[in-house]
Amino acid sequence: MNVEGKAALITGGGTGVGRATALTLAELGCNVAVNYSRSKDEAEATAAEVEKKGVRCIPIQADVAKDADCRRLVETTVSEFARLDVLVQSAGVTSFIPHPNLDDVKDEDWEKIFAVNVRGKFQCARAAKAPMDAAGAGHIVNVSSVAGIAGVGSSIPYCASKAAANNLTITLARALAPKIQVNAVAPGFITGRWLREGLGDAAYEAVKGAMEAKAPLGKVCDPEDVAAAITSLITGSALVTGQVLPVEGGMLIAG
Repeated sequence: MNVEGKAALITGGGTGVGRATALTLAELGCNVAVNYSRSKDEAEATAAEVEKKGVRCIPIQADVAKDADCRRLVETTVSEFARLDVLVQSAGVTSFIPHPNLDDVKDEDWEKIFAVNVRGKFQCARAAKAPMDAAGAGHIVNVSSVAGIAGVGSSIPYCASKAAANNLTITLARALAPKIQVNAVAPGFITGRWLREGLGDAAYEAVKGAMEAKAPLGKVCDPEDVAAAITSLITGSALVTGQVLPVEGGMLIAG
């Protein structure tokens, strides 16, 4: 898809991968709606940076765990840009709980994580279907994780939610065909505030170093690496759908 003059909605778009994707699409001439839940200042700063690329951008507050918010999010985007062509679902949450600590996992961890990481993706995709169909074509890219493939990550509920997101990608690709392509990217360790705050500085550096040493390509992801993979799925072949693309420096093939 040539995204010049088209419109994209990015959930969790104010920070990290979402922010990097917004800027990357803007450089290609795409108008962008940047969704945020709590990071208002970051989302507004991202919108300002996007508009410096010569396209239009609006920040929109919404909690993707709530279906009414998802519908309002899409409706606001379409009202602003008169169309919706791309949905990038990078909103995500977790709880940092060592996997052996089973008793530390509470019901609220499961409910919070699945509400955003799985149900939220379904709800936003459902809301986006009609305007994408009206546009004649659409791309949905879900931001998953290698946690959903390898079962390693911040907590067991998080890993399970990403495995569910991978499966959701496949089932939505069938349900929304032939006009809408649905794919996912599965990053490994991503540099930035989210993991640094979750792990703490010392653990962050230790895990980052271990992942870099393990990965055949010798590095972990920056948000821009993931944004490049997302953009490649949107602007590339019209015959790719229902796929999960790992972006992890080859970690999954490491011996």
